[in-house]
Amino acid sequence: MALPPPRPVPLPIEVPPDLQPVYANTARIAHAPAEFVIEFARILPGETKAIVGARVIMSPVGAKLLLQALTDNLGRYESTFGPINIPSGSSLADQLFRPPHPPEPPPDKK
Repeated sequence: MALPPPRPVPLPIEVPPDLQPVYANTARIAHAPAEFVIEFARILPGETKAIVGARVIMSPVGAKLLLQALTDNLGRYESTFGPINIPSGSSLADQLFRPPHPPEPPPDKK
């Protein structure tokens, strides 16, 4: 008879009291053979440049586990609060992670 798989032991996580939260509404992802780099940034309406607030470097296994954890948590979120609607049309990256267009110049007065 096979033994059941061991239960995962919760990892104790300590959050430093001076840790500052970072708001991000855009992200840039790059990768190399040994790592993924995710830069979380924010861009405000009318701005033309995003400001990076945090850079996270992960192993490919860590990135895949993060993807799995996000997928699981999004499923639980949607079962509680309803589906998250994603704009259709162009690619998801184009919809969510493109910088805003610069404001239109005022029309010439004649």
